[in-house]
Amino acid sequence: MILLTRLNGPEFALNPDLIERADQTPDTVITLVDGTKYIIAESLSEFLGRVRRYRAELIADAEILVSSGTHRLPGPGPGPADADQQRVVRLHRQER
Repeated sequence: MILLTRLNGPEFALNPDLIERADQTPDTVITLVDGTKYIIAESLSEFLGRVRRYRAELIADAEILVSSGTHRLPGPGPGPADADQQRVVRLHRQER
């Protein structure tokens, strides 16, 4: 969830997976997939930065769980049939 500020002041949390689009007209208007609209105080670029940061944190947290060996994949249990269906794709940082 990301924290945003309504145009009239109160803060709220929004699930970025439900966003269909964001417009700046001149206020930033967020439209969700179900048609709900929110007018927020943040600029469009600040909003996009928060969504990017949220998604990057999810990927980083997933990599930490997988590399630490503490994360178990969902399923009925270990076995040969499960091994082919449950695969973890490791994410590696790009070398610059």
